[in-house]
Amino acid sequence: MPAQARLAVLPQPRLWALWATLLAVLVLVLGAVVTQLRQVAPAELTVDQELSRDHNGVLTALALAVDAALSPVGNLVILGVLFLYLVLVRRAPVNAIVVTAVAGIGWLSSEAFKLAIARPRLDSTLLADPLVSEQGHDSFPSGHTSFAVSLAIALYLLARNTRWAKLAAVGGSIFALAVGASRVYLGAHYPSDVLGAFLGPLAAILFFIGIWNLVGMRVLDRLPFLTRFGPVPG
Repeated sequence: MPAQARLAVLPQPRLWALWATLLAVLVLVLGAVVTQLRQVAPAELTVDQELSRDHNGVLTALALAVDAALSPVGNLVILGVLFLYLVLVRRAPVNAIVVTAVAGIGWLSSEAFKLAIARPRLDSTLLADPLVSEQGHDSFPSGHTSFAVSLAIALYLLARNTRWAKLAAVGGSIFALAVGASRVYLGAHYPSDVLGAFLGPLAAILFFIGIWNLVGMRVLDRLPFLTRFGPVPG
């Protein structure tokens, strides 16, 4: 298998459909618990309040930069640039499609969970130093963290079995944890919103991997123009 198409077949756990379903159910149950139990939100709010009392100039600037960079528009730009780089520079259309699909599907799964759970946003007026103000019923899970987790997984899959694998795993983990921490630091999310953002994308990506390995390359075989950009295994 050429390096430009190493993602034609993805690592797939046994019983992938079961694991994906169980993870999705776990996210839904967690979301329902933190939303419906009245004691949970006040307890989690204390974490946001403590952080709000001790803001640091450098950390605040970094957290606000992440907030802007990983907005919906920012995420689309990141995915678009990554796709074009893999297609036009690396000449790897298969890898480009899989990487952007994994990152995109993992991220968009958070929107589905948000609709299903409909958790009210944290009231920023309860914080000592509110840095952002979010409104609505889409707190769980964190969209920013979901994108960071999904992008980290996608890049790890791309680097898997190369000398960059360990760097991708460690760097991606640190990146996702830092983004999750920044959402609580800003007072944009409860801690459980961040936890849900680590589980939800994993469920969606596991499901995508199973479907991709079943039909992905069959679909790409029907798109002969892709071979103009790089190898597409039959």
